[in-house]
Order: sequence, then structure tokens, then C-alpha cells
Amino acid sequence: MTHPVVPTDPGVTRQVLAENPDLMMVAFRFEAGAEGKLHDHPHVQATYVETGRFTFSVDGTEHDLGPGDSLVIPSGARHGCVCVEAGALIDTFTPRRDDFL
Repeated sequence: MTHPVVPTDPGVTRQVLAENPDLMMVAFRFEAGAEGKLHDHPHVQATYVETGRFTFSVDGTEHDLGPGDSLVIPSGARHGCVCVEAGALIDTFTPRRDDFL
């Protein structure tokens, strides 16, 4: 099943790639300068930088990531990112983010 590309924050789109109740994979595409606003959720999240450069904040600690880098965001951690160079993130969530469906 192909899921639609959905605009989220300004300069950011989201597309669910695969999902079941236990796990979800999502592609986020960012224009340079776009932000994933600070937020938190109960899901464990793993982020993989497919292309571009991003500065992530996870519970107040900054991480500069580029192509091939990844990080795990624990359940409940306050996090967000700024896109330094246009690119794409592949995120996985466990359990599934039902709010994305």
C-alpha cells in the first residue's frame, strides 16, 4: 500500500513507507532551513540520515548528522531538528505512530 506524501511543518513532508502495530517506517523530506519543531512522544524513534545535513536536539544535547549517520531517540525525550542542507530522514517508530495514519 502506498501512503500519500503529507506536508507537516513548513518545508517538510512526511510519507509512511511501511507500518504494522509494532513498527512504522517514515520518510521525511526537508528543505534547507526547515525545522522539525521540538516535541516528544512515547514511541522509541530511530533516525537515519539518507541525504542532507541536520542538527538534532535531544533533551538539550545537540548532534550534527550527515548522510549515513543515525541516532536513537528514547521514549519521552524532547527532540527536534534543523535542516542545514536539504535532505531526507528515514525514521522508525515503535510502536506505530497511529497519529500519522
